Amino acid sequence: MSGGVDSAVTAALVKRAGYDVVGITLQLYDHGAASGRKGACCAGQDIHDARRVAERLAIPHYVLDYQARFRAAVIEDFAESYRRGETPIPCVRCNQRVKFRDLLETARDLGAAALATGHYIARREGPAGPELHRAADAARDQSYFLFATTPAQLDFLRFPLGDLRKEQIRALARELALPVAEKPDSQDICFVPEGRYARVVEALRPEAAQAGEIVDTAGRVLGRHEGIVNFTVGQRRGLGVGGTSEPLYVVGLQPEQARVVVGPRAALARDRVSLARLNWLAAAPLEAAGRAVTVKLRSAQEAVPARVHPAAGDGAALELEAPQHGVAPGQAAVLYDGSRLLGGGWITGAALARAA
Repeated sequence: MSGGVDSAVTAALVKRAGYDVVGITLQLYDHGAASGRKGACCAGQDIHDARRVAERLAIPHYVLDYQARFRAAVIEDFAESYRRGETPIPCVRCNQRVKFRDLLETARDLGAAALATGHYIARREGPAGPELHRAADAARDQSYFLFATTPAQLDFLRFPLGDLRKEQIRALARELALPVAEKPDSQDICFVPEGRYARVVEALRPEAAQAGEIVDTAGRVLGRHEGIVNFTVGQRRGLGVGGTSEPLYVVGLQPEQARVVVGPRAALARDRVSLARLNWLAAAPLEAAGRAVTVKLRSAQEAVPARVHPAAGDGAALELEAPQHGVAPGQAAVLYDGSRLLGGGWITGAALARAA
């Protein structure tokens, strides 16, 4: 129970279904340290709101201190990824390493039959067992951030909001007189106050803020920058380079040289993508001949046609039907068959095999 309306309605729906419900809120980080404001605990208002919802529902409520786990598994990984010139997704790491690993084990230890969360994703029974599908509310679908969920975890997880739209959830919260019915949704990464992620990275990995050169694809120096932490592949604004005949984009980052490489949009085109740590949710294994899928290469992008093949170790190789722009290492490539989530992997590299 995060203190928001989604997890509050989740708890209410599970209780209404007749289950004995225990509400759990995770204290994940020191909000005072993150924001620079002394005396501010980990989103203290959110913990208070979750407790009020639990009181309204007459269910027990516990706050678990996961700060050390969250720092090691999410915040440090976030900073290290930027140091390597990648573009991380901390919400995936939090689901993968904290909520669906550590919290799930705690739920089992408590003797729970299931762990229910307020994620926007649908769990459905398929011919070979439970499957994950995109949420009914396409604007809020969180399947991209849950690609690393394993079959064993899926057996234990429940997602009551998967077939509901946000307006229905708000209406249920009002009907049930939940005190967070009108609470606004959170927009920022939870441990990055006001979206200023560079401050967090600079504090943990000062080398990511090392000044360096901005060069074009031929290696010509066009300007200077104040740290690769301020850039991501595909970025157009805020480059600090002008006087060119066409708009420039970040096409690559070279962290060892503290160098940002820029070029025209055409230089971003990629149709071959390498993945590491593929999580495959389909019952049939991925065969050498590959499988036709659609793939999302960023959370806000539409899924595009591709073919996925197994690669060495636990990796995979994607062949995109048409070149895409802004494929960034550190992001996830998430695979679908229609509405069904097939899994995905972490982008480690990309290339262009044929012209657009």
